[in-house]
Amino acid sequence: MSSKERFAHAMEFPPATPQPNVYPLSWHSQTAKMEEVWDASQREYWDPKKLPWDTFDPAKYSWEEREAIAYWWTLLSVFDASAPPVFAEAMIKTYEAHEEDAVRRCFFSVTRDEQNHEQLCGLAITKLLEHPDPITYEPKTELGKRLQKNAKWLYFNGGRYWNGYKQAVPKYSLAVLFSSFLMGEIAAATIFHQMAANCTEPAFKEGFKNVGRDEGRHMAICMALMERDYPKLELDDRSLITKQVRAGYLFLSAVLFEPPMEFWDLPEDFIANQREGEEIARKAGFAIPEYEAKKENWRNAMLNLKGVLDKYNIPFPAIPEVGITGEEITDIDMEDIIPVF
Repeated sequence: MSSKERFAHAMEFPPATPQPNVYPLSWHSQTAKMEEVWDASQREYWDPKKLPWDTFDPAKYSWEEREAIAYWWTLLSVFDASAPPVFAEAMIKTYEAHEEDAVRRCFFSVTRDEQNHEQLCGLAITKLLEHPDPITYEPKTELGKRLQKNAKWLYFNGGRYWNGYKQAVPKYSLAVLFSSFLMGEIAAATIFHQMAANCTEPAFKEGFKNVGRDEGRHMAICMALMERDYPKLELDDRSLITKQVRAGYLFLSAVLFEPPMEFWDLPEDFIANQREGEEIARKAGFAIPEYEAKKENWRNAMLNLKGVLDKYNIPFPAIPEVGITGEEITDIDMEDIIPVF
């Protein structure tokens, strides 16, 4: 139907709006849990600028320590700072699919929360580096130069996956998207609760606590929608979700564990540089988990997700990197996969 085509002179009522389209709007309500989560998001909203930044003095750290800690925040920003547009795309899809009113509001709340998480990354990086951008920043140490090279490669990979995400979202049902989002939220809750427990800087500690609480709410959204939709899931969607989980593991390992080199396009010295930076940050009191702790955290997060999917008879993929057996997935094609940010 052309936007210039005219109908009012020929009929009493307009023709139906071609779908998917955000019109006509409706305000259906069926899932009480979504209303509860929305109310919680309103109560728990927080402002990153109001964290106790007055207690944070970057000058007490050496430049090597500052660059190492800022690198971790930069690594996090590849995922967390790209989340607002990821969930904004999903929010638009909830409107086009004429989802329940509270579902649309909940996805708005996730977009808003992730904007806060982006701001937290930006504030931490800017204060540590005295520069608002880790890519154009001039490193002051040899380690800083190598960590910046790592960051440039991470952003390059993230940019490629964003293009894949934009192509994938229109193709898949919201039920499939929820599985990817739930995986991201389980993984994020794992890392932020741990960072909040072990961090010594008050501004970081409070920020991590707030982010962890947000991620728990986001998990509740995904769980409520899965309980609503998964009992009637199509067989093809089940196999696609299995594939999504494997792809999500590979993608999120870059922030929660270590990036699988066969999946990420990274230079050979990437992991060595990252490990060196993490050790400097730990010695400065910034509590990045050690390798074995990361591995155990990731394994537990995967087992939690497996417990959810098992309830709906959705096969779980093998995750040999953390010792989980399951369906072997070998053909991960980024053109068809929704990267989990």
